[in-house]
Amino acid sequence: MADKDSLSSGAEKDPKDWTTGDEPMTGPQKSYLETLAREAGEEAPDDLTKAEASEQIDRLQQESGRGQ
Repeated sequence: MADKDSLSSGAEKDPKDWTTGDEPMTGPQKSYLETLAREAGEEAPDDLTKAEASEQIDRLQQESGRGQ
C-alpha cells in the first residue's frame, strides 16, 4: 500500500502512458476544457484524445490558477 506522501508527490501516471489515452476525449473533459479555454481567451480544439485533453486542462488550470 502506498503511503500518503508518495501519492501526493507525483505518483500520478503521465497521460501519455494511459491505456486509453489515445481514445477521444470524454464529454466532461470537453466541457471543462471549453470552459477553461473560454476564460483564457482561447479556442478549445474538438479533436483531442483523452491524454491531449488532460494535458491542455492541466496547462490551462496552471495558467489560470484554477484547480489548485
